[in-house]
Amino acid sequence: MASPSRQAVNFAAPRGFATAFKADCKETFFPDDPFHEMKHEKPLNKLKKTIQYFIPLFEWLPNYNLRLFRYDLLAGITITSLAIPQGISYAKLANIPPIYGLYSSFIPPFVYSIFGSSKHLAVGTVAACSLLLSETVGAKASPQDDPTLYLHLIFTATFFTGIFQTALGFLRLGILVDFLSHSTITGFMGGTAIIICLQQLKGMLGLIHFTTHTDVVSVLGAVFRHRNEWRWESAVVGIIFLAFLQFTRYLRQKRPKLFWVSAIAPMVVVVVGCIFAFFAHAEKHGIQIVGELKKGLNPPSIQYLNFDPQYLPVTVRAGLITGLIAMAEGIAIGRSFAIMKSEQTDGNKEMIAFGFMNIIGSFTSCYLTTGPFSKTAVNFNAGCRTAMSNVVMGFCMMLTLLFLAPLFRYTPLVALSAIIMSAMLGLINYDEMIHLFKVDKFDFVICMAAFLGVSFISMDVGLMLSVGLALLRALLYVARPAACKLGKIPNSSLYRDTEQYPGSTPIQGVLVLQLGSPIYFANSTYIRERVLRYIKEEQGVSDSKTDIIEHLLLDLSGVSSIDMTGIETFLELRRILDSKGIKLSIVNPRIEVLEKLTLAKFTDAIGKESFFLSIEDAVQNCRFSLHSSKTTMEEP
Repeated sequence: MASPSRQAVNFAAPRGFATAFKADCKETFFPDDPFHEMKHEKPLNKLKKTIQYFIPLFEWLPNYNLRLFRYDLLAGITITSLAIPQGISYAKLANIPPIYGLYSSFIPPFVYSIFGSSKHLAVGTVAACSLLLSETVGAKASPQDDPTLYLHLIFTATFFTGIFQTALGFLRLGILVDFLSHSTITGFMGGTAIIICLQQLKGMLGLIHFTTHTDVVSVLGAVFRHRNEWRWESAVVGIIFLAFLQFTRYLRQKRPKLFWVSAIAPMVVVVVGCIFAFFAHAEKHGIQIVGELKKGLNPPSIQYLNFDPQYLPVTVRAGLITGLIAMAEGIAIGRSFAIMKSEQTDGNKEMIAFGFMNIIGSFTSCYLTTGPFSKTAVNFNAGCRTAMSNVVMGFCMMLTLLFLAPLFRYTPLVALSAIIMSAMLGLINYDEMIHLFKVDKFDFVICMAAFLGVSFISMDVGLMLSVGLALLRALLYVARPAACKLGKIPNSSLYRDTEQYPGSTPIQGVLVLQLGSPIYFANSTYIRERVLRYIKEEQGVSDSKTDIIEHLLLDLSGVSSIDMTGIETFLELRRILDSKGIKLSIVNPRIEVLEKLTLAKFTDAIGKESFFLSIEDAVQNCRFSLHSSKTTMEEP
């Protein structure tokens, strides 16, 4: 019987270190290969496209026209009606003067329209980061006892957020955001929504004294300890406002074309609340109001950034944590709406845009901004076409600050509480949590760690618990990689997992195993033990001497890399197999793996003839070897 012909594995000389390192860096930091289209361009066109890549404004502005502006004008005005009440509400949530919430919706939209890559994202302040800033910075400086220092530390934390986000964007480290899994974000947002809703009981009940803690037990304890401060008037007004807002949300779900009703509802609540508070003298009945709002544009705040070593740890910590959450939320929301239009957003460019927004914002009396879901959804449904809708919102906010801000001084705090509660109720995604429980129990545990940790301990602890569990799961995947035994599908040349395809047939005298992950020091021992166990199990199935394993084929198609410990494990495995009379063969190693095996002389140790391009080639060779061996044994 002649040896079967087969395609040979390409044992090309290993690439040089510089070439391999460049390829690895490109794949890590530029997986989208953004400059591929510029390779054959003339220098002037290459410069033009490079500028357009880093400053997206120059990409869409030259083709902008009046037809597009009509859509963006409507969308910009619509999101302004939401930005005003949300700005005031979330500023109160951050325990800073309400005017700074309006400031934060003026400068950042202009910055994002220049550097942002999403057509639909509407920027502004968000509830979760507002509360997290209040919790983190408030532990060092009290907003009641020293409001000036507290405000300056908020600006400083925003500055560090911007530096962190910009650095990640320029270093192409958007991969870090991926460590906030979908399950973590779902649980974190749900837990945050719970504690924010409970925080609003202060405004809904007209309480004067309250706790500085955010966990459920402390908040409910404070609410019931101060029962003597409850004002039924405030509660009645709050329930009416909340019922109205929830009705408009229900109307939007039933009739999507009436999205604008839900969009302007918060503004209606603020206007009606102002009129009611003015004519009913609400303050005399225990209904607190916002108070004075200064007229004028953002004053500079760069001189207020506080880098005192005493406060530096808390501002850096607040900046990093809120920056990571804001990035993850903003990028995820931008991508979600881009997918609906079959478009793409660049996560690294988004990080740079968010970073510049917060750096410039910290210089101009703004606090942390990103892309909130509610405002972006309104912007999308209003028909925005480009980032010009953010420019329109910026100009509308400028007019508000110049002429209309003082009119909002009579806004009842209970109206702001109702607006926040209504927005937060939509963030508790019960259906997704149930879905996680049905599909993946570990993902559900990760989600619940964030949800319960945020609700009952603190926001940063809940987030770290969830991320820690997610990383533990990733480490388990690395330390215990997938491996399976392959059998041949009848009437084909396909080899598949015998557990998944029970009809697949094993090859007599040949054991085919598939490894499905990188082979590192962390999992090499497990892989060796798992392979030996497969052999033991296989030989234990049959007592027939004709069915003993003589060949082991390792399919490395799914192994993307290997380290020195992994190579040593292969050498040790080969020695063990030789003592058992089993021949080791390698199938389809990838270039990175084959290069290292070549440099480590492993290919010489087992022979290049033991490497195959496909499982079918390897099996045919094994059959030929078995047949030759059997013929030799039968000869006298």
